[in-house]
Amino acid sequence: MSNTPMAASPLTRAVLEIDAYVSGLGWDQPARLFALVDTARLRAEQPSLAHRLGPGDEQGTTALTPIEQDAIPTGQPLDEFLGTVAWPDSVAGCALTVERLMLPPSAEAQVPQDLEEDALAAWVAKHPKRQEVRMTVAVLRDGARDSALRLRGKDSPTEVLTGSALVPGLAEALTATFEA
Repeated sequence: MSNTPMAASPLTRAVLEIDAYVSGLGWDQPARLFALVDTARLRAEQPSLAHRLGPGDEQGTTALTPIEQDAIPTGQPLDEFLGTVAWPDSVAGCALTVERLMLPPSAEAQVPQDLEEDALAAWVAKHPKRQEVRMTVAVLRDGARDSALRLRGKDSPTEVLTGSALVPGLAEALTATFEA
């Protein structure tokens, strides 16, 4: 486990662990998909991995272990790709990290309404108040969700914002991967 708060829920700890892992890879990374599995179950079913999972203490019995999946195909829209994902019953949840440009709420009134998606993306990329953000969003089969946002301009573990409703659209798309 990373240096995540002990009082945080297992899902929040998993989100922060994934955020820390991807942060260590630097910026300008592709989107990454993770399966979230119950650590105790993984330890029981895959004893050869026990040494990599850390001590089997009480925290470990309620922990989630993120397992990075194969690379997401480039050139395919993320929503289309997520529509092809299905998980086996052994997966308790999933998480996705993705980098995007965003504008502050104060710039929303300036957004032209008649632009196609590509033109809108180009407009945002040129906006002087744009910010690069890495979003890590995770959901569980039971509907629980959490996320972490990290701004490139404030790239520090102490500057990561967490919350269950930060990226609702992406959380809904991930939840749909369990409905197949």
